[in-house]
Amino acid sequence: MLQKKIIPTLVIAILLFSSCGPSKKLRSANDKIAAQEANISILTSKNNELQKQVDDLNKQVGDLTASNKAVNDEFSRYKSNCDVTTQKYNELVAAITEINNSLDELERKLQEAMADFKDKGVEVLMKDGLVYVKLQDNLMYKSGSSALSKEGKKALGSLGAALNEYPKLKVYVVGNTDDKKFKKGSSDNLSLSTERANGVVRTLTNDYKVDPTRLVAAGKGRYAPVADNSTEEGRAQNRRTEIILNPDLVRLWESVRKN
Repeated sequence: MLQKKIIPTLVIAILLFSSCGPSKKLRSANDKIAAQEANISILTSKNNELQKQVDDLNKQVGDLTASNKAVNDEFSRYKSNCDVTTQKYNELVAAITEINNSLDELERKLQEAMADFKDKGVEVLMKDGLVYVKLQDNLMYKSGSSALSKEGKKALGSLGAALNEYPKLKVYVVGNTDDKKFKKGSSDNLSLSTERANGVVRTLTNDYKVDPTRLVAAGKGRYAPVADNSTEEGRAQNRRTEIILNPDLVRLWESVRKN
């Protein structure tokens, strides 16, 4: 009787014990969960790497954006400077063109103004973009003297009237002599040529109201001959006073720079 009771009890216990142990399905589910967790871990690691790469790329994009802005700003400044320079250049070219036209016109006017003195040793010509008025020694002075003659002053009067119509031109007065030695007191050829140039400047300023700031006097003595000093004719050509008219380019450039 006792044995009959024990057997069913053992059967029930075995069944209960068997039901408490892991089944194949449960083990399979656990394996899948473990695999998924491993995949999640791998994916998380890769995601972290990708995020780091994204952060690095974002930083590079930021750096490139800043660099591009700096380049654009520099280009804008460069373009602005180029525009200003181009404008100043165009203004300078226009001013020089105007002055060159004035020189051509001045040459014609001087040819007309000095026509009465053409046979007395006055020559007007354009050379190297400058207007030259050559006044021979026999019209302007007595031999060895820096005192202007009456005819010389008259010629300077015609010249001064023309110069006053073109106030933007610089005027150089250059005295020249031949190579014959000259000695009078403390004066020599170089001193004489300088004194003659100074006398022309004084006359143009005091008698004919030419602006003295435009005038420059210089003496070259025998050191700038235009003819052969071995002949009387050549020496006569070398004894001359030259009035050289040219643009005041320094003042012109300064005026353009200020604009």
